[in-house]
Amino acid sequence: MSFPFLLRRPFSTSLRCPYRTKNIPEDVVAKALTTQLTNRGRSKDIQNIEDIKPEAEPQIASTSKAVRKPKTRKGDIPLPVNRFDLPPRSEWRNYFPTSGMTFKSRISIANPETAALVADSFIPSGSRDKVVIEAYPGPGALTRALMQLPKERIRKIIVLEDAEQYLNFLNPLQEADPRVQVLPMNGFLWDTYHQLDVQGFLDDVENFPWNKSNPYLHFISHLPMDVLGEQLLAQLLRCAPEQSWLFKHGRIPMSYLMHDWVWDRISASTEDPARCKLSVIAQAVSEFNHTIDPQLLVPYNKHFYPDATNPAYSSRTENRRRGTPFIAGTFRPLEHQIIQPGMLDKWDYCLRKLFVLKSTPLKNAVGHLAPGSAALKSYLTGDDVPPNQRTDMKKIIRKMSVEDWAAVVGAFDRWPFAPEELLITDSFSRDDRI
Repeated sequence: MSFPFLLRRPFSTSLRCPYRTKNIPEDVVAKALTTQLTNRGRSKDIQNIEDIKPEAEPQIASTSKAVRKPKTRKGDIPLPVNRFDLPPRSEWRNYFPTSGMTFKSRISIANPETAALVADSFIPSGSRDKVVIEAYPGPGALTRALMQLPKERIRKIIVLEDAEQYLNFLNPLQEADPRVQVLPMNGFLWDTYHQLDVQGFLDDVENFPWNKSNPYLHFISHLPMDVLGEQLLAQLLRCAPEQSWLFKHGRIPMSYLMHDWVWDRISASTEDPARCKLSVIAQAVSEFNHTIDPQLLVPYNKHFYPDATNPAYSSRTENRRRGTPFIAGTFRPLEHQIIQPGMLDKWDYCLRKLFVLKSTPLKNAVGHLAPGSAALKSYLTGDDVPPNQRTDMKKIIRKMSVEDWAAVVGAFDRWPFAPEELLITDSFSRDDRI
């Protein structure tokens, strides 16, 4: 099966070192599969997370040769013996870095009450037997909140995380709860989702026809706050028209925690100056909504980690964004996709070419698509076009609706002189995020 983001190197190939592909050792995968098979035979009578919470191991004299010392961290701070529970918020900086390529863009829920509220909004009452794939869980506050939901709502939680500092506090969850599977994989990489298939982690997920929503599979993620996080969201939305990625199982919901400035770009109307290519794609392929009132997630420092006032933060763009409000939202693919299968590259091409002229009327901008493309005006407003289907050529690019874009792309597709090979580049390069 063809996957649209396989053609886009920024998704499948690293731009920065923390996103490079990891080759998962065979013994790690084999151990994960063995754990999964063993867990299937475990008792099903666990009623809540308190029943599976391991007791803290008693401290044993350091003179005992049979006891290994806990692994130490920077400053000789040992990992706590009980890592099923997260340490107090005041101690998080001892265990979870806030700088460096891997961590500078990572934001995580730190308030357990907030995590419980978000988990309940993502997997609400009435949900049954969900298989949840959670990417970028960080220390796992949201993961723990998902585990605390009534057992009938969730039958499996697949956690994708490749940072060792976070895995130290995630691995104990799968040791305690047979429903949890922690995989040392990066949620940004296509190979991660390929491994989920080839290793059989989704074999028990039922496929549904596109005209029905799949009630049993759900994708959840903290969205990294850098450009790669925004690109990840854009690429996954682009999978809906092709029914690829996890959408081959049907129309599944995707729930995210993200900065409100990303949400503003996604939800921007035709009258909003923030409207951009991401707005058009998101609105063409999905419907989306807040799952909880955004005011319940402010102030930032009460709910999220790292703190925004930390003096160690630099002046980099990502760090300046720490402290901006976060929102919780869910995206659901539309049954009737405006972007037809096989047309995604042409949508990307037209959006990229015209949005650089976002304040220009369409009648003046359409000629910039390609040499001779001014001829497309006749495809949009000609006498053979029914009056109720003619495109308003006086609209400026930024104010064009999804239907207007569909008309332009459709005309471009019918135009016999359209370029046969479209130059596909990173849709969220710094020069193109207008």
